[in-house]
Formats: sequence, C-alpha cells, structure tokens
Amino acid sequence: MLGVFPLSAARLLFFAALPVLAGVAQQADEDFHVYTDAPRLLLSKQRLRLLQRERERQSMRWEQFDALISGGAPMPEPGFAWALYYQVSKNPAAGRKAVEWALGDVNDLRQLALVFDWCTPVMNDAQAARLSSKIQKALAAAAPADDFRAHAARALAAVAISDRLPDHGETLLRAEIEGWWRGPVVKRIESGRALPREQLYWIYEMLHAVRDNLKIDLRESVPAYFRSLPVDHLASHYPAPYEAAENEYRVPVYVREGEPDLNDAAMSRAAEMAMVAYDDNATESQFLQGWLMQDRFLMRSALGSVYEFMWANPYQPGLSYFHTPLIFHDAFTGHVFARTSWDENATWIGYFDGHLQMFRDGHVETLRAGVATKPVHIGDALLLSADSRDATRFRADAEAVFVLNLAPRAAYDVEIDDQELWECETDAGGTLVLSFPEGATAGVRIRRRN
Repeated sequence: MLGVFPLSAARLLFFAALPVLAGVAQQADEDFHVYTDAPRLLLSKQRLRLLQRERERQSMRWEQFDALISGGAPMPEPGFAWALYYQVSKNPAAGRKAVEWALGDVNDLRQLALVFDWCTPVMNDAQAARLSSKIQKALAAAAPADDFRAHAARALAAVAISDRLPDHGETLLRAEIEGWWRGPVVKRIESGRALPREQLYWIYEMLHAVRDNLKIDLRESVPAYFRSLPVDHLASHYPAPYEAAENEYRVPVYVREGEPDLNDAAMSRAAEMAMVAYDDNATESQFLQGWLMQDRFLMRSALGSVYEFMWANPYQPGLSYFHTPLIFHDAFTGHVFARTSWDENATWIGYFDGHLQMFRDGHVETLRAGVATKPVHIGDALLLSADSRDATRFRADAEAVFVLNLAPRAAYDVEIDDQELWECETDAGGTLVLSFPEGATAGVRIRRRN
C-alpha cells in the first residue's frame, strides 16, 4: 500500500519558490519599449474588424451609436466617441471633430491619448505636434496612488505618443507597471483590499493596452484575485434591475443614500464587457458573457452606447449565469455575495469592503457594522452576521456556515456541542467559513481568541 509522506523543509521551500522564480525570470525578459503600429489602444485588428462588420451589418448597437453621432447628440466623452466613429466608418469629418476637440480647452488625458492614437491620419504635422506636446505636458503631473483612472490614462498616453518619445515610452511605462502596479496596487490586493469597483473599467483599459503593446499580462501579479473577479463582479449586483428611460440597468452595489447612479451602472457593464474581451475563454468570463447578452440591458444612452458598441461581442458564446453558484465567497478579499435564486425577486446578501447589505422586496438595507443579524438559509448554506462585541451563539443546521462581520485575519475559538474547542482564522474580510456533515444540527459558540 502506498503511503503519503511529508516533504522535507528544504524541498517545500524549493517548490514554494518555483512560482516566484518563474515570475522573476519572466519580468527580467520584459521590454517596456513600444514598437507596435497604430491604432495601438484597445482597437486590436480583430476587434476593429468586428466593429467594422457590425457597421456593415447595421447591427442594433451600430445603429444606436450612428444615430447619436449623425444626429449631433451631445456626447459626454466627445473625443472618445468621434474618434471611435472615425476608426470604424473612416469618415474623416468625425476624425477632424475629434482632433478639434482634443486641441481645445480640455485636459482629459485618456481621451487625448485615444484621439492621438486613432485620428493621426486626419491630423497635419502641426496638429500632431501640438497634441503630442499637450499630452506630454499632462504626463508631467504626478497621479495619486489611489487614482486608478489617472494611472490608466498615463499608460494609454505613453503608448499613444511612444513614437515621439526618445525611449519609445519605456520610462513612463516602467514607472506605471513596476513602480505603481506591482507596488501599491499589488500590495493593496494582497492585503485583502479589492480594487475599487467604480474604477474597474479604467483598470481593464490599461490591462488591454499593456498586453496588446508589451505582451505583459498585469493580472499575473495576483492571478488568484483576477481569476475570481468576473464572478465577484457579477454577483455584486442587486437582483432587481432599474428601469430608466433609455434601457434597463443592473445596479452594482453602492453604500450611499438615494437612488443608484446610472453612470456607475453603465461603467459597471462596460467593465464587464472589457473583462470578457480580455479573456473570453475563461469559464468565469463565459458566465459573465451570458449575463451580458440580454437586449433589455443594451445601453442606449449617450454615455453607454459608445462602450456598448466598442466592447460587446454578440457572437461570443456564453454560459447561463443561472448555473453560477448562489453563494460566492472570495477568501482573497473576504467578499460574500449570496442570493436565494437568480430570479429578479430574490433576496440578496452582500458583505464587501466592510459593508453588510441585504436586498429584499426591491429595497437595499444597509446593516450597521458590529450588529448580529438573524441567520439566513440559502440552499445548503447558512449566513449570519456576528456581534463583534461579544461571543456569537447560533444553531448550525446547514452544511456550510458563513459567519460575517468578524475581525479580519483573526483567530477565533469555535465550540460545538459535545466537541472539543478548536481554533479557526477568518479571512481578509472577516469571514469565518465552517463545514458540517449533511443533516447535522449543532449549537455553535464563537469567541475571538485573546
């Protein structure tokens, strides 16, 4: 009979170091110089062909986008909108409008970079020099570490004007990738703090631009986090959609008072489409694609229609999100999202970034931190919020128990009826997960270890 023997300490250290050594070797081979041809930003040859086919077929997404541009509708991001329209239609008038806007009194670095990259064929030498100078001037200003949109814009701008930089963008891109992304960003994620949901779209623009031009996948810095991110994002939407004048929206979690911000909802959907486009073969992305491809949620506003046309791929197969588990738990961040079903009238519980919410009967209820809640059964699981000030007692009558709202990465004593006391540790978000045999029922007491 074969036995299982422990590895020696030396061998354990060797095997544990293999991923690190591989990562170091890969980074040593990286080149931060940009030598690709325009368009370099977001519009890969494959994506541009898809968009041009959508125009030829007069798809509903193209017709909506075309109607807004041709009708002269005010666009929230005119440089982005007109430059994209030019790239797809090759209508020089749209490209010239984008260039005229970019050379005006505007300082949106992201849009300036997109116009420079996409509209170079309709710029004369003087215009190109002026716009390049404007972009370089904007790049001279530093960006706060927690401003993901600003850092993503800096990466896009460095790629866009790389031909006009003496080192082809190497200094700027190295600073963003090694100095910022692999520094504060990775440390943030490894400490259990998720990337800000409202800035995920900009993050994925940067991921696309860096991979397309430098062949570097920034997700590899924290692969476990990014592997679960698509399902995390999907699960973090309330069950009931919001009906607006232009279309219905799925509403991502928010913690402020009042009605949902529809711009946030639009950018949440844009982030989802950019995630699928980045890795359309992953099972998690295919669930997200199944979630996206319902015409009732197709964005028709002046803001959303540009992103809808830019990123949606109705020809990409997806998996039904109804097959996604009703309970999502990410030990990396401590997020827990659970719902009684995938129907729009479901009861939903969300524990994220230190916030605990319940959605039922069409309303969001934010629960006060540190207060215990009644246990909720979802399938074979039990969810409850613990009282952080005292010991928590409950009856476990489910195979999996999620105790929320505890101290992050802390040791707790767990006492089960007629069993010895044992110790467990919470995850980065303060969630304790306990497993019980099928059909078991027991009294449980949890107290933080002193």
